[in-house]
Amino acid sequence: MSLAIRTVPAARPESPPPAPRSARRRVGGAGIAVVDLVLLLVAFTVAHFARFPWELSGGAVDAGRLEILVAPAVVMVWMVLLSAFRTRDPRIAGVGGDEYRRLVTASLVTGALVAVTAYAASIDIARGYVAIAFPVGLLLLVVGRKVVRTRLAARRAAGDRLMDVLLVGDLEDVRYVGRRIACSPGAGYRVRAVVTDCEPSGSEVPLGSATATATATATATATVPVVGRVADVLDLARTSGVAAVVVAGAIAGGHERLRRLGWQLEELGVELVVSSPIADVAAGRVHERPVDGLPLMHVETPVYTRRFGKRMLDVVGAGVGLLLLSPVFAVLALVIRLDDGGPVFFRQTRVGRGATEFSILKFRTMCTDAEARMAALHRENEGAGPLFKMKDDPRVTRVGAFLRRTSLDELPQLWNVLVGTMSLVGPRPALPREVALYEDFADRRLLVTPGITGLWQVSGRSDLDWADGVRLDLHYVENWSFVHDLVILARTIPSVLRSRGAY
Repeated sequence: MSLAIRTVPAARPESPPPAPRSARRRVGGAGIAVVDLVLLLVAFTVAHFARFPWELSGGAVDAGRLEILVAPAVVMVWMVLLSAFRTRDPRIAGVGGDEYRRLVTASLVTGALVAVTAYAASIDIARGYVAIAFPVGLLLLVVGRKVVRTRLAARRAAGDRLMDVLLVGDLEDVRYVGRRIACSPGAGYRVRAVVTDCEPSGSEVPLGSATATATATATATATVPVVGRVADVLDLARTSGVAAVVVAGAIAGGHERLRRLGWQLEELGVELVVSSPIADVAAGRVHERPVDGLPLMHVETPVYTRRFGKRMLDVVGAGVGLLLLSPVFAVLALVIRLDDGGPVFFRQTRVGRGATEFSILKFRTMCTDAEARMAALHRENEGAGPLFKMKDDPRVTRVGAFLRRTSLDELPQLWNVLVGTMSLVGPRPALPREVALYEDFADRRLLVTPGITGLWQVSGRSDLDWADGVRLDLHYVENWSFVHDLVILARTIPSVLRSRGAY
């Protein structure tokens, strides 16, 4: 979606009293700390009763006494290290995977310190107690942070707990970064105003998206005023009461200007956030290489070759799935056959890895002459780009509507996965007529094996427009990881249950 600019009477943001940002951060961090403390106490209590169950029935009172004395000290050390590794820092907590990595690191360091201290001081802590307390504690911490994230994301989606920012840069950079921020309230930013030399003060920039993305649901379109030129950004930051200035792309004056701007904003208590010119690249592919104080970002070249671990997951998953779901296959086949007497399965040519065509297998959801009737329905196409989609397609049978809504029509594709033409996770398998219309590097989706599910499915499926669908598929292609596949598979289940975009 492009962001149009329209001229309105000039307006500058009002000057509210500066928000107590540091106080809010302390309160937020204190809340997470309380949650961490409660969860760790629960973990050690569970470990005590699991390791010394006879104490519950009034058995040996000395058993577990040492562990009761040591547990509070271990909890305090764990809490201190969680703070030392900045797991509760508002810039880290709630967004991305860095919070979980720091959480695991702090927990491992705690375990190592306890082991070394116990050995050096000859403290005989029951190994079974430790073996229960630390895994349970780490698990509860991860679950607790996930719950906190979910609640925080819901509040941010409702417009609460957001950091107001000024967005600075050239018009195209502002458009791109502004749209990403508006579509991702979970990141914690809200664009209050735009500062650019490309448009006069008083213009308004509509931000937001009509579709869901990989990280957020749809957001309502909101207009944001252009309040001044880049040369005035310091005064605007001082008077507008924003928490941060986001620089989208290059600004006049180059690196030296940006460096000085950071110092000046620091004096005002305003943060400087710089948008990377690299889009849709996973953090694992980016490595910082400092050169004489200049942090250069090295972006690793993606590897598109077939991965052994991914293929093993496909074979095991498809084999087990076909075996366990065979009764479901039989029932669905009978229902489809009884519905209109037509064939049970539908085969269609799709384009796979390396532009190789293959035959996809699905349960039939349309009437037997669906392909012949497609030309007559072309004017009613609701899909974007090369896609053909209709929410109320008259060719869909009664049983077919149910199968599509529940995604049961996709189950026979497990056979495609087993034989290697598809994967459990991957880009959407495209039709030859769609591939013929590919442009602007969309054909990079064909560098990997297409999948039954993928980012496109867990992010809205048919509700996504063509551009967002391609962006998500390309993000998957270039940033694949085994863990990412597992996350997508886990997200597929609730996505299917919600039936969002399935028609």
